[in-house]
Amino acid sequence: MLEIIYTPSFIKQLNTLESDLREEIVEKTELFKNKKNHKQLKVHKLKGRLSNRYSFSVNYKIRIIFCHFGKGEVAFLAVGDHDMYK
Repeated sequence: MLEIIYTPSFIKQLNTLESDLREEIVEKTELFKNKKNHKQLKVHKLKGRLSNRYSFSVNYKIRIIFCHFGKGEVAFLAVGDHDMYK
């Protein structure tokens, strides 16, 4: 099971989202904690200026960007649509 660290910027972005979407993010975060679900969540390494970061899909539009923090730990850095990649 992965341990997740929530950065202040992630929490700030999360709090601006609609409650239905926040609930969906909580559900997908629980799935993410088990590495067996990573293929289903489309976990992938990012490129370019975010090349040391990873992302996974919450739904068709929303993504979570994270980085590996330590053994069995990840830090959630950002949540939003594809515009956050720019």
